Amino acid sequence: MYGLTRGVATLLGVGVAGFLIWLAAQIDAGSTGGYWAAYGIVAAAGLTMALSQLLGGWTKGGLPKLSANVFLLAFIPTLIAAGWVVVGHQPNPNWARAHVMSWSGDIGINGLVHDLAEYASVLAFGIGLVFGFSFDTPGPATERPVGRGRAAEDETPAAGDGTVYTRDRTADGTPVSRDREPVRS
Repeated sequence: MYGLTRGVATLLGVGVAGFLIWLAAQIDAGSTGGYWAAYGIVAAAGLTMALSQLLGGWTKGGLPKLSANVFLLAFIPTLIAAGWVVVGHQPNPNWARAHVMSWSGDIGINGLVHDLAEYASVLAFGIGLVFGFSFDTPGPATERPVGRGRAAEDETPAAGDGTVYTRDRTADGTPVSRDREPVRS
């Protein structure tokens, strides 16, 4: 059932992402506003694909939460690198585009930015996709430990002598009782 749910969620995600990309193609990207509207919708298509996996059962279940580590270590660098090209590729000169292109020349990546400009839509899609990867589910709630940091099912009583054994063992494999003295059989 899990594979079926995930397959259907992926298909729905592809359908919605495809519709969003078609919608973006209907926008005249010749103006700065149209450019950002089109690429924002393409980024939403990438986000849709990531969320289809999250909501389709790819992860452990539960409500999605932002993963700070993925957000900081993956999304922010992706946003900076891919966003740099997307900003530099705007159709009309403005303050942001002028600065990005000037700084690109200063640090010697102007050729790279020009080469990647043709793929600005792919980069926008990737920004949305990686943002979606920043979300995860914590999984189902687990039983809280009892006693000295162990779950109740970790402890099993011995066969009739009243001693409770845990998973702790001595170096030779002999179980250790609660008072930490080896128990010999």
